[in-house]
Amino acid sequence: MDIVISNSDGRPIYEQIIAQMKSLIIQNELKEGELVPSMRFLAKELRISVITTKRAYEELEREGYLVSVAGKGTFVAKRNVELIREEQRKKVESYLSKAVDCAKESGITKEEMIEVLNILYEGE
Repeated sequence: MDIVISNSDGRPIYEQIIAQMKSLIIQNELKEGELVPSMRFLAKELRISVITTKRAYEELEREGYLVSVAGKGTFVAKRNVELIREEQRKKVESYLSKAVDCAKESGITKEEMIEVLNILYEGE
């Protein structure tokens, strides 16, 4: 499982872990029922506090992405991947709707928005 912590990312470390683990689950790189690294192991690998990994795992459990089994470990929860993807699409639509409203208020054209989106999506 590849999780990369970036100091230049404005989000707290636990949020970076959450986002990356969700992405791995949605993209089926972490499969339902698969054992994930222990909090201690992940903390050691990322060179961060166990408290940080604990916070990320607890949030992922609350949201239904992970499930802990006493004495066995933490596993990817059984979830409908299509439902998760639909939830993510709704979130993206909400952000894009706000961006479009802002663009219209600022006189930014649809073509300019598409250009910006293409640049951001490609990471250039």
